[in-house]
Amino acid sequence: MNLSIKHIERIWLDVPFREVPARNMIRELPHWTLSELCHVTLENGVTGIGETMPYYTWGEVTDESVKRAMGKVATEIMWDDTLGAGLQMALFDAVAKSNEIPIHHLLGEQVRQDAPVSWWSIEMCLEDWLLECREALAQGYVSYKYKARPWFDLVDQVRTVTKEMPPHFEIDLDFNTMCCDSAHGVRVLKELERFHQIKIFESPIPQGDVAGNKYLRSQTHVPIAMHVGNPPLTTALQEDVCDGFVICAGASAILHQARCISEANKVFWLQLVGTGITAAWSTHFAAVSSHVRWPAVTCDNLYQHRVVQNAPVVTNGLVPVPQAPGLGVEIDPDAVERFRIEPVKKPYPHPDLLIRVSWPSGAEDFYAHGLQYWDDFTAARKPVFSPGVHMEIVPDDGTDHWRTLYNEALKKPSWEPRDN
Repeated sequence: MNLSIKHIERIWLDVPFREVPARNMIRELPHWTLSELCHVTLENGVTGIGETMPYYTWGEVTDESVKRAMGKVATEIMWDDTLGAGLQMALFDAVAKSNEIPIHHLLGEQVRQDAPVSWWSIEMCLEDWLLECREALAQGYVSYKYKARPWFDLVDQVRTVTKEMPPHFEIDLDFNTMCCDSAHGVRVLKELERFHQIKIFESPIPQGDVAGNKYLRSQTHVPIAMHVGNPPLTTALQEDVCDGFVICAGASAILHQARCISEANKVFWLQLVGTGITAAWSTHFAAVSSHVRWPAVTCDNLYQHRVVQNAPVVTNGLVPVPQAPGLGVEIDPDAVERFRIEPVKKPYPHPDLLIRVSWPSGAEDFYAHGLQYWDDFTAARKPVFSPGVHMEIVPDDGTDHWRTLYNEALKKPSWEPRDN
């Protein structure tokens, strides 16, 4: 059986968001509709498929990595995380298919038949968040990861959502450090922990603040999660700065980090983002990870189409581990052709977008896109989780007033987006 790599093809897709995510993702993450498929054909005729989110993933597939892989034996290089997400995934898919086994047989001993998975969304107005919660419930999810942001009245949102959702519906609030420091963090977390459906606080303050995170953890009964990497995993474990972790990495790093976390009897979730292709990839790692006890974040719920024909059904917040060879899902060729595009540069910032933040004092701030307002809040130049604050997109009504506000907003500084 010849497992040498014969051919590698890369295809870009632009997969549209569903309606509610679309009108909210446009503020910060419009480029998440873009993905790159990687088809790897081996000399034995077997083809593997992989996916990269070019503007989010832990590792892009480069021309150099493709050139380096050509002609090599797939089993000899597939553990090399520097190949990038889609190429590594495709190699595992092709090797597993060649051996007529699911990918998780290549990763370790299976410890579960199904794996917990979470719905995901960016922050949004209360009405839209309720719509997404209802949709999550309708599709079998019982966990929701939501972006906790200080440009919405988070406490009021959580109060309303938790009243409407059933008691078993769990919410993970991801702050991306927007509590800024432990002084503000204690106040915000204390307010939110009163709502019993809040099950995890993720990265409330900068993760490198070891002392601040240890103090925060001592002040709340809600578990705190942090991304692996900052501070280094060994430091995070030794200093006991959090209750669990978020893993977003290549195959070798995932298994190494999972082993370290499990030996410390901590928990984690996998955050491997994409369409139904990446969602299946994530589930194979969950199958062999004893401590992946928090629900995975894959974000495939965002899209109008998951790009696969046989996406698994979520039941009671669990997704079955694929048992078919390879990834265990089949690509939908019609979807690939429908969404196929030429490679494009990052569509950032979005043109002609005017965003208003309204404060209970009556003050207003205007921005042209998410890269502007993010730093104002992470640097605490604006109030930290103020009651009554609200954000909205101001439609272009064609007036000189709108154009003046927009032109003034464009003059504000921009910066690179943070990880999600």
